[in-house]
Amino acid sequence: MSLLEVRNLKTYFPVHSSILRRHVDDIKAVDDVSFSIEAGTTVGLVGESGSGKSTIGKTLLKLIPATSGQVLFDGVDILPMKESFFRPLRRQMQLIFQDPFGSLNPRHSIGQIVGEALEIHFPQLNRSQRQDRVAELLRQVGLQAEMASRFPHEFSGGQRQRIGIARALAVEPRFIVCDEPVSALDVSVQAQIVNLLQDLQEQLGLTYLFIAHDLAVVEHISNHVLVMYRGHIVESAPAAQIYSDPQHDYTRKLLAAVPKFA
Repeated sequence: MSLLEVRNLKTYFPVHSSILRRHVDDIKAVDDVSFSIEAGTTVGLVGESGSGKSTIGKTLLKLIPATSGQVLFDGVDILPMKESFFRPLRRQMQLIFQDPFGSLNPRHSIGQIVGEALEIHFPQLNRSQRQDRVAELLRQVGLQAEMASRFPHEFSGGQRQRIGIARALAVEPRFIVCDEPVSALDVSVQAQIVNLLQDLQEQLGLTYLFIAHDLAVVEHISNHVLVMYRGHIVESAPAAQIYSDPQHDYTRKLLAAVPKFA
């Protein structure tokens, strides 16, 4: 069963003339895109920088307004929803950011960063209960509970991304957009984070849209792969088929760019 279904999604950014601010054109970042994601699976969304893949992720979460189309979450179109009606659903749909340092407030401790969502979405929890939950979340992503009192600059890039994952998990989501979550990390650390995401998916039944510019990164985590080029999905197939028998020239070029190691 599809948890998320995207129908004919368009996200355009208007271009205005410099003098009269008249609307003269549109940047078609996402242009008539359709796909679905089955509950408990991972769809990899791959394309070069500027292809529109991150715009799709943010549009699905209503962080960027869509121009037209439908985004059905559990069968309900969320795009026309006012924020007051969408807010309860926002808990179920979370984002892991690309930059594990820039997305963390340097003035807040890790406990505050992870615990902030608990204050907003679980007001019934007292301070002690929130602290216990933060400790549980840190352990869940492979960190020590004692680290809650530290600040982002005291952690490595991989550890900071684990903190970002813990923050996303805090509100008990069902669907997570992973927006290039390993592109800023060393190759060895990338594998650790991908393995962590797979383990969490198995434990918690999570559904992912995993965005990347490198087909090699999504190979082992994705059930299905979408290849995006200039705002369009140019190929959509099960992961094994994409790697063994790519149909589109652009997909073949992306595969050719994957480093080969002896």
